[in-house]
Amino acid sequence: MAESRVDVSIETKDEPRPDEGKRHPNTCPTCGSHYRDDELKSALRVCRQCGHHFPMPAHERIASLSDPGSFEEEAEHVRSADPLEFFDLRPYRERLAEAELATGLGEAIVIGRAKLDRHPCELSVMDFTFLGGSMGSAVGEKFARACESAAEAGLPLVSVTASGGARMQEGILSLMQLPKTVCAVEELHDAGGTMISVMAHPTTAGVLASFASLGDVIVAEPGALLSFTGPRVVQQTTREKLPDDFGLAESNYRFGHVDAIVPRKELRSYVSRLLRLFAHDR
Repeated sequence: MAESRVDVSIETKDEPRPDEGKRHPNTCPTCGSHYRDDELKSALRVCRQCGHHFPMPAHERIASLSDPGSFEEEAEHVRSADPLEFFDLRPYRERLAEAELATGLGEAIVIGRAKLDRHPCELSVMDFTFLGGSMGSAVGEKFARACESAAEAGLPLVSVTASGGARMQEGILSLMQLPKTVCAVEELHDAGGTMISVMAHPTTAGVLASFASLGDVIVAEPGALLSFTGPRVVQQTTREKLPDDFGLAESNYRFGHVDAIVPRKELRSYVSRLLRLFAHDR
């Protein structure tokens, strides 16, 4: 009887280039322009040559949206535990500590009360630099608290997302944050509250599939990847050629998945208009 064999070969059409991954973080991946730290920060981390939107740290995002000195952080001391004592190449606790030292954040989300053009609101801002903006139990808990705080105070919630999805190191506890955050938004709506969702690059997987898509108004930044799964994975799975803008904000806007694409420099004034609109609607 002939021995059966299973082909487990891995297709590698696009091998990494020798210099891949060595680009300076302040070098624009679209046009190659390079900026000093202060230049990039003063430009709201948007390339002056081509308009590429660099990732924006949570506290810089908060400063760009809120009135000076108005932000009051909430649930600052909420941290992820390690209930599974997860270990891959390194212990999960070690990865958490390293992320906190590198970013100065306790988690991948920052929440708190603020004013935007004198309009009080609740802010919830994710930071992709903290473990890829992944959503573990602490992220879900802090977002739920932001919804509760907004509902209790009768304030709109402005949510800014940037995430690679659920945090694998917390297993099912991470996945349970999807229904938890969905229920939190539903309770906010039941209380007559409003959520404005701003999707930055990337907003993917579990975060996209849960609270990020539930805003009364959904806004995206130009060129942001808004897709449950990245185009490379989809293309390898389906073996089909995908459109060049697959999963990007522009494609989502064309199909009605987002209400507007707003450049970062216009985002504050755009959200301010929405806050005025919903204030008059109450």
